[in-house]
Amino acid sequence: MRSAPTILHLDMDAFYASVEQASKPSLRGKAVIVGGLGPRGVVATASYEARVLGVHSAMPMSQARRLAPNAAYLVPRFALYRSISDQVMALLRALSPLVEPLSLDEAFVDLEAGGTAWDERSARLSGTKLRADIRAVTGLTGSVGLAASKMLAKIASEQAKPDGLVVIEPGTERAMLEPMPVRTLPGVGPATGDHLRRAGIHTVGEIAEAGEDELVRLLGKAHGHALYAMALARDDRPVVAERETKSVSVEDTYDVDIHDRVRVGLEVQRLADRCVRRLRGAGLSGRTIVLKVRRYDFSTLTRSETLRGPTDDPAVVREAAARLLDSVDTTGGVRLLGVGVSGLADYTQEDLFAQAAGGAGEETPEGEEPETAPEPRPETPAERRWPAGHDVRHAEHGHGWVQGSGLGRVTVRFETPGSAPGRVKTFRVDDPALEPADPLPLVDDPPDLLEATGTRGTPDAPSPPRPLEA
Repeated sequence: MRSAPTILHLDMDAFYASVEQASKPSLRGKAVIVGGLGPRGVVATASYEARVLGVHSAMPMSQARRLAPNAAYLVPRFALYRSISDQVMALLRALSPLVEPLSLDEAFVDLEAGGTAWDERSARLSGTKLRADIRAVTGLTGSVGLAASKMLAKIASEQAKPDGLVVIEPGTERAMLEPMPVRTLPGVGPATGDHLRRAGIHTVGEIAEAGEDELVRLLGKAHGHALYAMALARDDRPVVAERETKSVSVEDTYDVDIHDRVRVGLEVQRLADRCVRRLRGAGLSGRTIVLKVRRYDFSTLTRSETLRGPTDDPAVVREAAARLLDSVDTTGGVRLLGVGVSGLADYTQEDLFAQAAGGAGEETPEGEEPETAPEPRPETPAERRWPAGHDVRHAEHGHGWVQGSGLGRVTVRFETPGSAPGRVKTFRVDDPALEPADPLPLVDDPPDLLEATGTRGTPDAPSPPRPLEA
């Protein structure tokens, strides 16, 4: 592990919801929930105002509506989120060539590799300037953690939320980690956390005190060794600039557990088709089909089957997923199903009708993987054209966004990112004067910071001392 806090972790604050609030003046300071709005919808992101009410990501949308009945519920605008993410990632790459994106709103940066930081002071300057630049370019806020390792930088950014910066200085890591709950460490989800709690282990310090042998006995060799190292603040993982897509998957969480085995089978077939559509959209194929089942008691099982070659044939994926389901006990009910394809390639091997190379794979309890929001259910024609939160333009009233639609009507609030909260009007869904529109920029004429600062570096920081040649 390095001797200076030169690994930076950026996590944008409630990203999707913050984008929606920034683009909609009437929603600023109010509870905003983004996700699938259908019966099986799941929360993708909740604003901090909604989190105070108990709403969080991966929660069923029906539960969120009970907790926050007066919140604004919006369908995601992924094209807009990606464009803003691109702006943020460009600012990160101006700091260093080693940027490891984890998602649209989260990334690691190796400041030392970019010559941007070499000690605590220069790292803090870089983090402070990055937060200011993100606000200037996008109008949004992000939280920054700085530490000597990726694990600690991520913990620091979590402590910094919202809209803050935390530096963990080398030498202080163990003392900082010891009183923290075990769930602080990466990979410790509900199942592992409960397992440790039953063994009387509640804090990171108690993990270290338990010793490596005891952790291996409790959790298995790989997980036990890894958890013990993390409890001692050991993490030598480098920042990796390019992260290859390892799998393509889809999943749905159900408001009511599914008990009917036939219904479970139909859901798996539907998920297999969705997974293949996503696979083909990315121009990929894959050899390993994975089935994920979360049961009524929150235990999660995965089964996998490896084919003789890569495929993007929906019939092949459906058949493999059905075979995998045959080996899973769904007695008692199912609350989540997922189908994925891994072992990806950018080509397809056609002769794959005798698929199974080794039968169903090993059954593995998980419980640690965070749930992701499934795609929204199919909408009615009116809803498809007028999804809640999406942009519209009216020939007379100008730019606005959809507050809701139904019964042949669509309600629009007319406002822009730079305006005051706007007025609401209702139209027929087939009104010829109303049409879908592209999102407006969140910031008018944002500064070209990349051009102003050069390709890399922090302009107001002194040059780093050069090491002596051997």
